[in-house]
Amino acid sequence: MDFLVLFLFYLASVLMGLVLICVCSKTHSLKGLARGGAQIFSCIIPECLQRAVHGLLHYLFHTRNHTFIVLHLVLQGMVYTEYTWEVFGYCQELEFSLYYLLLPYLLLVVNLFFFTLTCVTNPGIITKANELLFLHVYEFDEVMFPKNVRCSTCDLRKPARSKHCSVCNWCVHRFDHHCVWVNNCIGAWNIRYFLIYLLTLTASAATVAIVSTTFLVHLVVMSDLYQETYIDDLGHLRVMDTVFLIQYLFLTFPRIVFMLGFVVVLSFLLGGYLLFVLYLAATNQTTNEWYRGDWAWCQRCPLVAWPPSAEPQVHRNIHSHGLRSNLQEIFLPAFPCHERKKQE
Repeated sequence: MDFLVLFLFYLASVLMGLVLICVCSKTHSLKGLARGGAQIFSCIIPECLQRAVHGLLHYLFHTRNHTFIVLHLVLQGMVYTEYTWEVFGYCQELEFSLYYLLLPYLLLVVNLFFFTLTCVTNPGIITKANELLFLHVYEFDEVMFPKNVRCSTCDLRKPARSKHCSVCNWCVHRFDHHCVWVNNCIGAWNIRYFLIYLLTLTASAATVAIVSTTFLVHLVVMSDLYQETYIDDLGHLRVMDTVFLIQYLFLTFPRIVFMLGFVVVLSFLLGGYLLFVLYLAATNQTTNEWYRGDWAWCQRCPLVAWPPSAEPQVHRNIHSHGLRSNLQEIFLPAFPCHERKKQE
């Protein structure tokens, strides 16, 4: 049973790494590296296996499916099952504060609520009915978002800050990105739910990590393990060091230690991404705009030689109007009038 749990955690870590690699490979600086790696593997892996892997990756990342929603819930279920089955029980025996132990469950309930809202909320899909209304929400900068541009797929005029999602096959108002973990686009109408979902997910992972670490440290201090001695392979008597102590804890509580390592890594990854998303919110940028603006900056880099005909226009963020106004735009987005009437 222990081996199965550890294997599932390892498999989940590999899948999360795969998602991060696929997300990172979308940046222009890593596309060449990804293509180079693909060429190397094409010489090693049989063509039939390549087609199968390519089909699987296309299904996972380029079509709408519930695979990552299921994986998300399975991962949360595994972490909280382990936390409840072992950490919570041991901490109660050590007389930890009940409020302290119940905090991860409170964060889980809030996280699942906003996770559901992010999944099911309309991100701001542009249709024939609301096309004209969206055209007047944001100003066109004539660089990243020029006027009178039509979407070649939807055959709609593209409002400023909108983008066609190739996965969902619709244009989204104030498009940020398509998130496979919620199987939905992140746009003007669900970005607020996504932010709270990401915040509570990071907080829940960090809280589980803190409680588990506190339990193990408390256990070591109470049992005076750090004062114990052991005999090494050469027969010498040695004082308990940190490496040996971690090995001892891993052999005694393998699932807790492995879960702790998983949630610690997850906390750092989610924390870093959360800071990035908060930076975008504070400066009133979307991931799509930051990505395209970053590419424009790379084109202007003096270390790169570009032909005169390819000189890009300078992009400037014209939508940022101060921290308070930027956050208000995210948490109190404007809805087209006809949408409100329909809802009433």
